[in-house]
Amino acid sequence: MREFAFELAVCAHLEADFDGVVSRQLGASLAGTRVMDVVRVEPGPEFEDRTRLTAGTVPDAAIESRVGVGEARYWKDCFDCHPERAREATDRAVETGFFESERRHGREYVRRAVRYPEHWFGELVGIENKPDLGNPGDLERQLRTDVSLGAFDAVVLATASHVTGAHLHRIPDEVGVWRFDQENGIDEVVREPTPLAPDEPGVEPVGREPTRTEIRTASPVEKARLRRRIAERAYGKGWRTYDAPACANAAAGEYAGARDLPFCEWKGRFVHPAAECGVDCPGHAAADPLDLDLDAERDRRTPWVRDPAGYRRRQAGLDRF
Repeated sequence: MREFAFELAVCAHLEADFDGVVSRQLGASLAGTRVMDVVRVEPGPEFEDRTRLTAGTVPDAAIESRVGVGEARYWKDCFDCHPERAREATDRAVETGFFESERRHGREYVRRAVRYPEHWFGELVGIENKPDLGNPGDLERQLRTDVSLGAFDAVVLATASHVTGAHLHRIPDEVGVWRFDQENGIDEVVREPTPLAPDEPGVEPVGREPTRTEIRTASPVEKARLRRRIAERAYGKGWRTYDAPACANAAAGEYAGARDLPFCEWKGRFVHPAAECGVDCPGHAAADPLDLDLDAERDRRTPWVRDPAGYRRRQAGLDRF
């Protein structure tokens, strides 16, 4: 399987077998550029409170701000970041219903509509996809970074290849290994992952030269913030982040119970629309894109809530007009 199709297959199977949040292509480092292929977020005791808040991602700057649930405050006084980032976070938080906004003498004042449910997520599992171990790329370096930083509770490698002892020797011992079959999902657990230590300091490589590697220490507080950012982004993003190709050969495919996957009837397989579809494809036939309702499909299959009730309060007296 091609890597994109393999990733969709992993996500579809996890979604079918797991009562939580599955997402893909999420930033998973503090100072580097590490992106985890798939992230599985287990529900915590306040998960239901999170589903009522917003279907999207709450900006990290808004959560970290000094905006409280009591008296409204002038928005500029509540942030310790660049004004543009603060403005963007404020607008997004108001849009999602996390902040309530009011005007006083030409200034915007905000308050939280609700306390942020810090314990809405439990364990985070990072899953790196490498269908062909014969072409590993930077796999070993990536997995060693994941283990040394320890932002996830566990890290797993998913592959379609036959896993040999030589392969395992090049993979950090803490990383679990799944043999993944397109038809059956997780066909074999070659090795269970060793639990990592997200509550302890971690080490993140930030620069590499032929003779040395520059590192930084990540505190438990920094890692906790990173974990929350990963979980928030996973909740708002999900894994259906593709567009339907504008092609007559495009079809809504189905796999492991998941519908509306990008399937090409000309190629006879799932495709990566952004990378494989367009006028340069020999099988391209211009047409209107398929009308896919990806949010409805996610709502049908997962505990994520597409249209939450929210917590926004009505101002007294507004119902008279």
